[in-house]
Amino acid sequence: MFAFIFARGGSKGVKKKNIRVLGEKPLICWSIDLANRMEFVDSTYVSTDDSEISEVSTRNGAMLIKRPDYLASDSAPEWLAWQHAVNYLIEEGSATPNDIFISLPATSPLRTYDDINGAYQKYVEVDSDIVVTGVLSHRNPYFNMLKKGDSGYGLVIPSDVSRRQDAPECYDITTVCYVTSFKHIQSAKGVLDGKVELHSVSQRSALDIDTEQDFRLAEFLLQEMV
Repeated sequence: MFAFIFARGGSKGVKKKNIRVLGEKPLICWSIDLANRMEFVDSTYVSTDDSEISEVSTRNGAMLIKRPDYLASDSAPEWLAWQHAVNYLIEEGSATPNDIFISLPATSPLRTYDDINGAYQKYVEVDSDIVVTGVLSHRNPYFNMLKKGDSGYGLVIPSDVSRRQDAPECYDITTVCYVTSFKHIQSAKGVLDGKVELHSVSQRSALDIDTEQDFRLAEFLLQEMV
């Protein structure tokens, strides 16, 4: 099984986010260190276009896949970087299409060993093409999420639900982890293509660092653990 962290340079919301120090180590190292602790992970790779991210990653035990510039732009779908990484390892003979792929985005430093192990076990035990992680949504499209229509704002999904408790459960996809196979990545068009299974995680684990406020919240939550 191979673990991957996809971390391009040029972060806009938080400058040099992937190598910014959080709790005495660079953000990306939270993902690298956890991957290296998982007994079912054979190798950990970082796919990046950035020399500083490359240096930090190799120094902390990851191997590198050089991401082409055209896959590191603001508009490039990360799925294409996934395909590039798996094709690269298959072509060089380090992996086969039947190998398992796990993505551990650098932006979820508060994920736990149990989060990853749970998603992996679900992938192994349940018939699915990919396992994503999610957290129960506070807002529900059947009850209190609105979109603008021809006659004003209405529910995203029209319904007669009058109590939040009666609305179908909905989940926010998180960046805690994704588990799938190399061959699925090669053939699919995106994360939600194929048969998708979900592994639920906590609100704390689900923290996704995209802004300075997110970074400060992560620092606060880490201090609570001390």
